[in-house]
Amino acid sequence: MPALEPPPKKRLAVFVSGGGSNFRAIHAAIQEGSIYGEVAVVVSNAPTCAGVAYAQSHGIPTLTYPAPKSDPAAGLTAEQLVQQLTQEHRADVVILAGYLKLIPSELVRAYKRAILNIHPALLPSFGGKGYYGIKVHQAVVASGARFSGPTIHFVDEEYDTGPILAQAVVPVYPTDRPEQLAARVLKEEHKLYPQCVAALCEGRVTWRHDGVPIMWSAH
Repeated sequence: MPALEPPPKKRLAVFVSGGGSNFRAIHAAIQEGSIYGEVAVVVSNAPTCAGVAYAQSHGIPTLTYPAPKSDPAAGLTAEQLVQQLTQEHRADVVILAGYLKLIPSELVRAYKRAILNIHPALLPSFGGKGYYGIKVHQAVVASGARFSGPTIHFVDEEYDTGPILAQAVVPVYPTDRPEQLAARVLKEEHKLYPQCVAALCEGRVTWRHDGVPIMWSAH
């Protein structure tokens, strides 16, 4: 009996706005074989950021979205972005890894239940427009919350409101500065996000009747 061909690897479009540490963590997991996928393209609103430089150094194609206001020809429209991802790069899944712009509704519709985002707090708290980067950790420390941690969620057309897939929890100490909490949360981000991407690539995410996603372990 002939051996069965393995299914094709999922093709990822990764969106970044800065250093891209979560992108690098996901890429490292792909290289070591723990994610059955490949990065097909990287998209950024900041074409000179470190995440784009990392992609280019590894031979990964890059796109700019949205176009800079000073040079509209230097980037893509929403329609062009969808066309590039679906047809040119044949992306199966969209991964937002520190991307600070709102995703266009055209992309959300094209990738229903196939766009993941990471947020550095326990949603639904400390999320929404204006809550990003160190601002999130400043708000958590100022609130007196005793716990924080990253949230991985599916993306809808608003900031940080899509269905939650996974969370990890870290303590918030009374003496914490926001930078200390950020470092503690980031360590968990780099573990949790690759696990979620692996589950999505391997078909280990199912949906409850009320629209809540459930991630199953590989074993």
